[in-house]
Amino acid sequence: MSKAVRARMRALVCRARAAHRDAGMVTSEYAMGIVAAVGFAVILYQVVTSGAVTEALQDIVKRALSASP
Repeated sequence: MSKAVRARMRALVCRARAAHRDAGMVTSEYAMGIVAAVGFAVILYQVVTSGAVTEALQDIVKRALSASP
């Protein structure tokens, strides 16, 4: 093999190894993602079940059901 071909092959192998090392998240990153998602879900649940939002949604449904054709 020529020097250029060997150098190109070596570069491709190094790039493939680097891509494989950083291919996905580790367990701690999954855990942090889950904690963040649960926190967001709790906040969203509290907002949606608050009095003002519940009243607004009920008003929207009542207006939709009582709309005349």
